[in-house]
Amino acid sequence: MDFNGSQDYGSYPTGLPYNTSMDYEDYYQEPDVSKIIIPSIYALVCCIGLTGNAMVIYVILKYAKMKTATNIYILNLAIADELFMLSVPFLATSAAVRHWPFGSLMCRLVLSVDGINMFTSIFCLTVLSVDRYVAVVHPIKAARYRRPTVAKVVNVCVWGLSLIVILPIIIFADTVPAQDGGVDCNFLWPEAAWSEAFVVYTFLLGFLLPVGAICLCYCLMVARMRAVGLKAGWLQRRRSEKKITRMVLLVVAVFVLCWMPFYIVQLVSVFHRPPDPMVTQLFVILSYANSGANPILYGFVSDNFRRSFQRIVCFRWLESGLDVEQVDYCAVALKRQATCSPLDFPKDCMASEMVFRNGTYTSRTTTV
Repeated sequence: MDFNGSQDYGSYPTGLPYNTSMDYEDYYQEPDVSKIIIPSIYALVCCIGLTGNAMVIYVILKYAKMKTATNIYILNLAIADELFMLSVPFLATSAAVRHWPFGSLMCRLVLSVDGINMFTSIFCLTVLSVDRYVAVVHPIKAARYRRPTVAKVVNVCVWGLSLIVILPIIIFADTVPAQDGGVDCNFLWPEAAWSEAFVVYTFLLGFLLPVGAICLCYCLMVARMRAVGLKAGWLQRRRSEKKITRMVLLVVAVFVLCWMPFYIVQLVSVFHRPPDPMVTQLFVILSYANSGANPILYGFVSDNFRRSFQRIVCFRWLESGLDVEQVDYCAVALKRQATCSPLDFPKDCMASEMVFRNGTYTSRTTTV
């Protein structure tokens, strides 16, 4: 199809429409069951993503001990993922009704929010990897640069860079006429070649270059670890940094696994032929699922995040709590409910030697 602004436009059924030269006419011939299954999957991803990232944002903002430089970057990533999820209901609705019912302004707004938060996510992961590199390879300099105030400035720069990168989306996103007489939300490119150029542009800036920088950081870290070996003081510091580095690396690996199929489909569509529309749709959903996976990864890998999540979910009613570094809240709650009456609990069942002050706690390990 030709996309020179005066002929047929075509569109993605849902998701950020990078390659508008793809013909999804067959998508509208899929069985009606897809009208239920696809929006249902979107709804599940949205609920998990919104809940999980809201919990991450809450625990970092609430507990002063969680406000480390690394966690400030994680907070920025969680905010990006949370906003990323806000566009999902619009896309799910569009998938269900098979057209865009929200108008031109919302089309541009949703695609812009979708784009800026997608780029912000990968840029945040790149910054996190650089942060890990500085902490492991340059521990002396790390004290100067790895501060919450510096992290906040870097986060603002990340959002500014993302805004610049998505300017083509802001300019060219609009509603376009569909083949069935309805309206689709898509890009209105001046020339057909712009669509293909935009696919390559987003692949380079939103995937290949950031992932390359991330891999470089971790390669340098591995080389540094092998070089210093078991020098005095290194082993203890390496233990304190190991869990944080492993968590960041795992988050990056999941990002690559979730987004690589999407970009492969886009490139194949440009240089070969469009794949099956349902396959494309599933890969779009997989890319959105990445935003809901991050909080789950934090909970599994980081003891501090896991115990903070437990305090919210299982022990929220205990205002003067126990040390989150030493207690499994779910287990404690169940045990004490069995041994203490509600009247005795505040007076007799509190751990007197463990103190919370203003929502903060004391930790002997590196906080994540």
